[in-house]
Amino acid sequence: MDFEASRASALNELNNFVENNLSNYSKLRNFDFGPEKRSNVSCLSPYITHGIINEKEVIEKSLSKFSFSKNEKFIQEVLWRTYWKGWLELRPNVWSDYLIELNKIKEEFKGNQKYLDALKGKTNIECFNAWINELKENNYLHNHTRMWFASIWIFTLELPWQLGAEFFMQHLYDGDAASNTLGWRWVAGVQTQGKHYLASEWNIKKFTNNRFDNIKLNENAPPIISEKTYSIIKQDFNNPQNIEDKNLLIFENNLSFEITDFQSNKFKKIYLISNKNENRSIKLSEKVIKFKSLLIEDQQQILKAKSIDCEVIDISEIKKIENFYGLYPTVGENLDYLNSNNLKIDYLYRKLDQYSWQYCNKGFFNFKNYIPKIISTFN
Repeated sequence: MDFEASRASALNELNNFVENNLSNYSKLRNFDFGPEKRSNVSCLSPYITHGIINEKEVIEKSLSKFSFSKNEKFIQEVLWRTYWKGWLELRPNVWSDYLIELNKIKEEFKGNQKYLDALKGKTNIECFNAWINELKENNYLHNHTRMWFASIWIFTLELPWQLGAEFFMQHLYDGDAASNTLGWRWVAGVQTQGKHYLASEWNIKKFTNNRFDNIKLNENAPPIISEKTYSIIKQDFNNPQNIEDKNLLIFENNLSFEITDFQSNKFKKIYLISNKNENRSIKLSEKVIKFKSLLIEDQQQILKAKSIDCEVIDISEIKKIENFYGLYPTVGENLDYLNSNNLKIDYLYRKLDQYSWQYCNKGFFNFKNYIPKIISTFN
């Protein structure tokens, strides 16, 4: 697997998937044939997470090939990230509480041998060890495998879900605060209280084409219990009236200005914001930091080719800039830094998010009823 850090590569992957593999997506999407055989899924998430290509672009491309009914499962999967982001925007304390819990648990488990063995892929579960190595090597795991992995981590190895979520965040090219944290919460049984996901030997064998032996799991574990509940916090996702003649900050989730809703607005200068590990609560692997850095460089080259004045700066340098808007970075490390340093920014929100997030107050099964309505706003 090779994720080339460029918009050109992302578009090539999108076109190739839609033309050659989308037709079998619904039938084959749950199979993990191994890292060398990924044609049954799109592998576009590292690009969508960073805004190199966006959900609108991906969905429109798929609908140019097949009808909505034939595409429905793929479109739902693309919009899961939009849903998770919206769900977390309405309950941002879930993220801040997670980081507080993580700090406490990390201290408790720093010498725990079972935890250290899991991180090295030295457990007695063959498939889990293989996935540890695959994640470190490729910075990607199949979605079904992420569920199995998290379930084994929590219920068979009996390790805290918070540490597993940190490990994913450190190594996944597509890691983001919402999808990652809420996905782990869901497997554990604290996202939908009392409803957890238990991996099973037969399921893993079936959907990996019997690639693994020695899959002895705890298949009867109860869900993790959490006393915390989170009420929705009313948010205002409106844009300023006049968006002209200011500087623009772009964070790592919107790295293709040319496909944003604001591409036709006139900004004085664009600042591409880099966020190094020293400003992050979760320290990312060198490969993930490098991937982000290369994507920022690619965006800078594209903007310069269009004669747009732009510069890459560290997030700590924002305080030196005056008179700016920021493309909204969503709940996560970048927003945390801005808030903790009292950097007041007028944010610009994507139309897709403004429209979709109003339907994120309940579960995904409610959200997906609105997907046709959401898609209709594209035009």
